[in-house]
Amino acid sequence: MIHIPNTPAPEALSAAALETASKNGATIAQFRLAKHDSRGVSLRDGEVENIGSESNVALSVRVVHSGAWGFAATTTLTVDGAVDAALRAIQVARISAKVAADEVTLAAEPVHGKQSWTLPIEVDAFAKTDTEIIDFLQHWNAKISPASIVSHIESNVGMGRDQTFYADLLGNEITQQRDRISAALTAIHVSDSGFEDMRTCAPPAGRGWEYLTGTGWDWESEIARLPEYLDEKVKSPSVKPGAWDLVIDPTNLWLTIHESIGHATELDRALGYEANYAGTSFATIDKLGTFKYGSPIMNVTGDRNSEHGLSTVGYDDEGVEAQKWDLIKDGILVGYQTDRSIAGKINMERSNGCAFADSALHSPIQRMPNVSLQPGDKDVSTKDLIANVESGIYIVGDKSWSIDMQRFNFQFTGQRFHEIKNGEIVGQLKDVAYQSKTPDFWASMRELGGRQTYLLGGALNCGKGQPGQVAPVSHGCPSATFTAVNVLNTRDESAK
Repeated sequence: MIHIPNTPAPEALSAAALETASKNGATIAQFRLAKHDSRGVSLRDGEVENIGSESNVALSVRVVHSGAWGFAATTTLTVDGAVDAALRAIQVARISAKVAADEVTLAAEPVHGKQSWTLPIEVDAFAKTDTEIIDFLQHWNAKISPASIVSHIESNVGMGRDQTFYADLLGNEITQQRDRISAALTAIHVSDSGFEDMRTCAPPAGRGWEYLTGTGWDWESEIARLPEYLDEKVKSPSVKPGAWDLVIDPTNLWLTIHESIGHATELDRALGYEANYAGTSFATIDKLGTFKYGSPIMNVTGDRNSEHGLSTVGYDDEGVEAQKWDLIKDGILVGYQTDRSIAGKINMERSNGCAFADSALHSPIQRMPNVSLQPGDKDVSTKDLIANVESGIYIVGDKSWSIDMQRFNFQFTGQRFHEIKNGEIVGQLKDVAYQSKTPDFWASMRELGGRQTYLLGGALNCGKGQPGQVAPVSHGCPSATFTAVNVLNTRDESAK
């Protein structure tokens, strides 16, 4: 699976590194060889704006020696390079042991031996030439360029591939590959009074090129309607601030889940070990099992197995097998996301497999799994949810967001805001942002859409750590109705 020309086999590199670490007193040693590839093409008004690609390959050794972590990495992919990395990792651990507050304790994990896992795709996006991708985007552009409301068009395709080999002293040798792809088209209207835009709402996905040709998303229909949506938005009235009932589409709600639940249930944040990229968490460990996170119909899972998920793997970067578990059950906080060392802080018997590094040059840290709100049991459509709202707003697509350092106070905007009157959509509103406190917002959730409304949204660029790392992650959810949520007018400062 992972093949790097003119380089010793991964097994030879890992054997040299692990043997060196063991001989020099490491009680735990983990070897990783990783290759990360990315490509992107973007157009503006049908002309190429940017074409880029990046590839990084490295190996790393992480050890526990004298009760402390040590880590070293190199781009020298030789047996000597692997041995040197192991020796440097031992040296780092010895120095760290002198100042470490407590000893590293890892939650237990069964030995899985030799394993291979690949995220399934149908068409290899990396096999497409730049010319093919440009032609593809120009076809999209041509669908809406004749519309008079459209002043400019921005479009892009991005793709990524992770190939990893993991081995440790226990006898694990795990090879994996996962792919992801994303695309967007934005129609922009410019006038003397400013500009408005409207973007496609398709999420990035753990798929191949087939995703852009209709497998999993109806691109053609959505793109064809963008000028209509944009025209309606330009002509729409500005929202009146106040308490509104909201029906939130999964294309918007996924981001609220990410910020107010995903980051808040990272155990390292809850314990105060992590504060980079927007702070710690209000969902502290004393609340586990008792805290009312939201409505009794709220059930949220962490999942490393979701089909087409951006955070889907066979095993994490510590050799922990992928799992699914409860974070919130019947509205109560019941779980966290963990890696092996942070699980050991609260005496968990096993990690739930959330260790990830975005490069072999970086040490694995606790990262988010696919965190998803489960749909309701009944066959309820988004149209049914709207029909049950007398006066409200149906929100589609994500845009800007803001949240405080405890993941407690937030506000979110979106792509489209459809006004609801007497159970019917009557037109768009603009300048809408919804604001709340995390437990108040989720407590106001009164009705869930069924499985037919469920969608896996997500982001490619979730940041965390020091030095910073970026990880892809998905969040599934159905459409959902929320009662009396505070809505702000983003243009009218006096209305805030």
